[in-house]
Amino acid sequence: MPEKIRFMGSLILLMLLAVLLCPAHAQEDIVRVADRVFEAPMRPPVAFHHDAHNEKAGLDDCSICHHTYENGKKQEGSDSVGMECSECHFSKDRNNAVDLINAYHLQCNGCHASRKAGPVMCGECHRRR
Repeated sequence: MPEKIRFMGSLILLMLLAVLLCPAHAQEDIVRVADRVFEAPMRPPVAFHHDAHNEKAGLDDCSICHHTYENGKKQEGSDSVGMECSECHFSKDRNNAVDLINAYHLQCNGCHASRKAGPVMCGECHRRR
């Protein structure tokens, strides 16, 4: 009987260690910056580690990237989280919104260039797998 108890204890300990250590070795979730309107993109979508990027860049205001505009003015305290960029930047009634590809590039490259940090060349973001 004591051997059975020791075996069960060891088994439980191994299971507990497996549960605790597996997340440490799990690959970080990668979000592909892609929009459903891109049917045949010229370059692959950008791999983007959202939380790691924002933490490293010191971004905690979602509206910096996920902005909303009304009558040409950025709406403070409002964001477009959960919307695809094409909802504003691709529609025919976009009310002078920047087109989708330029919106992505102006948003990302503009920030990287102004902060002198992060990639700005095409192949640095659009990498083949």
